[in-house]
Amino acid sequence: MTKLIGLLLLLAMIVQIIKPLGLPGLRRRADFWKLAVVAFLSWTVILLLRDFT
Repeated sequence: MTKLIGLLLLLAMIVQIIKPLGLPGLRRRADFWKLAVVAFLSWTVILLLRDFT
């Protein structure tokens, strides 16, 4: 699951650099770092939930 999420978010970052997604907060090419923050936070939450279950 974490590999799939990581792959999808990496793909979204690449697409954002090539052609911005146009979503609120993601209108410029330089906003790809926001996707990296979301990827890091989601990965952290998933790993923590996996350890506690």
